[in-house]
Amino acid sequence: MQDPPGTVSLPEAVLDHLGSQLQAAYDALASVQLPQRLLDLVARLDGAWAVRSEQGEPFRKGLTAALPGLRAFALSLAADEARADDLVQETVLKAWAAQDRFAPGTNLMAWLCTILRNQFYTECRKRKREVEDADGSMAAQLIAPPAQEHGSDLRTLWAHMAKLPALQREALLLVAAQGLTYEAAAKLTGAEVGTVKSRVSRARAFLAGSLGTTNRRLTA
Repeated sequence: MQDPPGTVSLPEAVLDHLGSQLQAAYDALASVQLPQRLLDLVARLDGAWAVRSEQGEPFRKGLTAALPGLRAFALSLAADEARADDLVQETVLKAWAAQDRFAPGTNLMAWLCTILRNQFYTECRKRKREVEDADGSMAAQLIAPPAQEHGSDLRTLWAHMAKLPALQREALLLVAAQGLTYEAAAKLTGAEVGTVKSRVSRARAFLAGSLGTTNRRLTA
């Protein structure tokens, strides 16, 4: 179902502040050590790649490098570590099988995220329900920032992000954290560009309000 149209204007300073917070939260997710079963999968694929031609080497390196970010995206969708790891594993296997259909020089992460997203919503349709985490308690536990003074701030941000509607959270992470253009995010999600802009705008406004971020605070 399409979101209603409309965007919310925020001061540039607020957008910059939220952007840095979102990037830090996403980087913290991506920096978590990959689980052993994903590392074992990569090792098996490395062995399989060894007997292929050298033409597949850039794809192999790109896929391996994309795994942390891909897992972070899976966590943002599924809000469950075990399910996120299943999604990443399935995505890697599908990408391996379909690597001949990937156009070199294009955005590999976007291609992988499309595969993962399609897998996620296919599973949701099969289960005939969306996984919900209304109070953000599950998703808040997924992010494990390093022991530093900003760790609690990142957990707070993630807890508020978990309260966003899934499509808004997804659009926000694709644009503000992964750095996709609105056009690329629209292509990935199958939505209109205006719809993605609306989702991102309203997600930012929600976070700004939830976090108490005000123009006065940032420009004083």
